[in-house]
Amino acid sequence: MIRLTLLIAALLILTLVLLPLQLICMAFDLRLQRTIPHLYHRALCLLIGVRIRQVGERRGNGPVLILSNHVSWLDICVISALTPVVFIAKSEVARWPVFGWLSKLQRTIFIDRQARHRTGAATKEIGDRLLDGDAVVLFAEGTSSDGTRVLPFRSALIGAVHHALGASTQHTAIAVQPMSVAYTGYRGLPIGREFRERVAWYGDADLMPHLLGILSAGAIDVTISWGDAVATEMSADRKQIARDAETAVRKMTAAARRGAAVPGPIDQPSAQPLPEPA
Repeated sequence: MIRLTLLIAALLILTLVLLPLQLICMAFDLRLQRTIPHLYHRALCLLIGVRIRQVGERRGNGPVLILSNHVSWLDICVISALTPVVFIAKSEVARWPVFGWLSKLQRTIFIDRQARHRTGAATKEIGDRLLDGDAVVLFAEGTSSDGTRVLPFRSALIGAVHHALGASTQHTAIAVQPMSVAYTGYRGLPIGREFRERVAWYGDADLMPHLLGILSAGAIDVTISWGDAVATEMSADRKQIARDAETAVRKMTAAARRGAAVPGPIDQPSAQPLPEPA
């Protein structure tokens, strides 16, 4: 209980220190608004005790759409701790107490998944962010799972790549990169069925008890695996992009669970330019 109280106090201080800076950066559209959430989540993972092992690296200095599986709200902290990104979330998240507010400060793109007729507007907003130079993370399953398996990837919002290419005079291709999130250890033990639900947050699980459980855990190991970035042109089929990314994420997730073992420090990947297609 003492550890949990001290941890919550530290998180509160961290938030209060960085909050005014982020508000100023967003008000004046400063590039630092991309970096502050990265630093915030990096510190957050260190405080909680999340140990991140990274396989591969995020590629590209330009726009990149990252297609990932989704296991827990903790995914957002882990991914953002590695590299500056923006996320795509369902519109209900914007109305959540505290978490909706923090999501807005991270410049999250909110999507109404129930209104299919608004898919065009959603892909336009994502495409605009890509052209603005953001790395955009799409949890392509459309929901979270228990992490045991990867659910089928949905392709609708991948159309943002085509919107971005259609609106750009500078890009002939945009990078699409698969990424896997696999939680492999809990309190120093490999994650089996008995521990999986303590990390995975899905279905009707209540957020606050799950959050307090994570904060109390003391040590959580996670492997982030990056697949090959593909230079995607206007002619690319979004359904095929989704299938290829899903296959890659399945393989990377299975490999991470087999090698569950060894946690490493949080690594900052070195971004490299994506080669233009011939």
